[in-house]
Amino acid sequence: MSKKKNGAAKQWWQRQFHTWHWISAAISLIGMLFFAITGITLNHAGAFAAQPVVVDRNGQLSAGALVLLRAHHATTGPLPAPVASAVEQAVHIDVSGRDAEWAEDAITVNLPRPGGDGFVSINPADGAITAEMTDRGLLSLANDLHKGRNAGGPWVWFLDIFAVACVVFTLTGLLLLHLHSKRRRSTWPLVGLGLIAPLLLIHFLVP
Repeated sequence: MSKKKNGAAKQWWQRQFHTWHWISAAISLIGMLFFAITGITLNHAGAFAAQPVVVDRNGQLSAGALVLLRAHHATTGPLPAPVASAVEQAVHIDVSGRDAEWAEDAITVNLPRPGGDGFVSINPADGAITAEMTDRGLLSLANDLHKGRNAGGPWVWFLDIFAVACVVFTLTGLLLLHLHSKRRRSTWPLVGLGLIAPLLLIHFLVP
């Protein structure tokens, strides 16, 4: 009876491990493929260099928006909403909610993003707007997403969920290896190799 209970318990746990293993695999499949490919492109960045495309834009702040800007005595924080709206109308770049660098001769909003960056600068003396947007291409976009560079909160949440799915996938895989290891004698030597190989590389070959 005890053996039957142990056997039933083992089968129940095995079904649980299989279920969570395939669910976590399905959730993390595309993410793992993406991060594996971008890991290669990041390690060999010189071989995948892209030519940045730079677009310059110029415009003029409306008289009313310029008055509001001059009346807004700030040292930090975003542009007033009407001024941000006027900037978007003038150069077709959304700067609302972005922190600005406030100085006497220029008010600058930096616009970093995955795969590129840019800025919008306003001269408070005459309302002249100078903008520059740089696009480094799809590969740079993918590499920056891999690093989470300037990707924003929602992407950070995705990375956290993906990381949890990978942990579940790995741990349930390890437990399944344990369950099947008696029939597969090479299981633990291969697991040990996966542990020892990077440790040896770090110890002997990493500066």
